[in-house]
Amino acid sequence: MRGPAMNLVSDILADKGATVYSIDKNAMVLAAIKKMVDHGCASLLVTEGDAIRGIFTERDYLRRIVLEGRTSKTTPVVDVMTERLIVVEPKTSLEECMALMTRERIRHLPVLSDRKLAGIVSIGDVVKHMSQQQAAEIRYLTDYITGKYPG
Repeated sequence: MRGPAMNLVSDILADKGATVYSIDKNAMVLAAIKKMVDHGCASLLVTEGDAIRGIFTERDYLRRIVLEGRTSKTTPVVDVMTERLIVVEPKTSLEECMALMTRERIRHLPVLSDRKLAGIVSIGDVVKHMSQQQAAEIRYLTDYITGKYPG
């Protein structure tokens, strides 16, 4: 019988791809929100030229625009983004990602490979992948126990 599969960030990126949406730090928050809605994503990396300067998330919008009474039409993303980026590598385990997200109270992790952006994973991506993996393992074990698998 095989052992449990190692779940890695690279597994998620293989399924969802490496597309990462970004926005210039000087863009207005309204443009960022529109881009997030258009692409069905909950975060954007904030850039200055080719450099990543932070991340802008739905949570940033709620906390720093709505609660502070700012307007998304006149507030630049740089004023409300999260500057401190916590990143992982493709070889990071999903269990480690979950622990990191829980400890740091974040929902998105940019993925760097050889210091280059390789993608981004969300808590939803991690939970979905781990649930699918568990379902596959349960099916395998059930088939093995009932004799459907010639192990």
